[in-house]
Amino acid sequence: MSEQRIETAARERSIYRVTVVGSIVNLLLLVFKFIAGFLGNSAAMLADAVHSLSDFATDIVVIVFVRISGKPEDKSHDYGHGKYETLATAIIGMLLLFVGFGILWNGASSIYDFVQGEPLGEPGMVAFVAALVSVVSKEVLYQYTVLTGKRVDSQAVIANAWHHRSDALSSVGTTVGIGGAILLGDSWRVLDPIAAVVVSFFIMKVSVKLLAPSLDELLEKSLPEEVERQILQTVLSAPGVSAPHHLRTRRIGSYYSIEMHVRMDGQLTLEQAHQTATVIETRLRELFGQSTLINIHVEPKK
Repeated sequence: MSEQRIETAARERSIYRVTVVGSIVNLLLLVFKFIAGFLGNSAAMLADAVHSLSDFATDIVVIVFVRISGKPEDKSHDYGHGKYETLATAIIGMLLLFVGFGILWNGASSIYDFVQGEPLGEPGMVAFVAALVSVVSKEVLYQYTVLTGKRVDSQAVIANAWHHRSDALSSVGTTVGIGGAILLGDSWRVLDPIAAVVVSFFIMKVSVKLLAPSLDELLEKSLPEEVERQILQTVLSAPGVSAPHHLRTRRIGSYYSIEMHVRMDGQLTLEQAHQTATVIETRLRELFGQSTLINIHVEPKK
């Protein structure tokens, strides 16, 4: 098995492992939250449970799409299937946006009802305990997932980690609201929906941060300028190479695609020009990873 295939297989195993762990935690949490929400008469906890349900659905999306993105190139996908992982990230971002807006809408509606004089129900202690458990478990899960995502360079896993963090933030707001309603009495039960509205803006902000780069990649945006400068510096470090031009770059899932033209001495043999181009490819892959797709067109110096 080639080094690249071994690297890809190890990456997929890490992604599956962290996602399965997250799925199990999310499944247990959402069941616990739904039960606590009903028993504790807490609308905020039920909303938090729905958020956890979206987290669980996100885990399933990551598992399915990462398996597809790990497939090698075939007749219908000459550049591989990396964009499927990008699509998964975009889906997670959209889910977060809808969840955040839903929490905002429900919280604002409850605040309006309270202002109009309608009483809000008092949540039970079981809902408060469930919120605390959710905050701790989801923050631990976030740390574990984001470290894995950075290690394997997976946007989808990092996006999923932020979904865990958003759930933890949502539970913080729920904890404050439920705790305030229990400890401070009827006049302070509005803390629950107020906290939910504040948290909803954090969630939607994260969703935009995830959606923006995903859409850029799906729309074939070039790599950042600093990355392109690194590419040009690496190319010019090869002996006898000059005037790199027609540089075209993009990201495909977890790896880069680089195309360019370079000039070399026209008196070089085909073998010598090929060796120099291979040196450039090797250096670029050492810099950006063995899965980097590189296409170099050699032209004679004028």
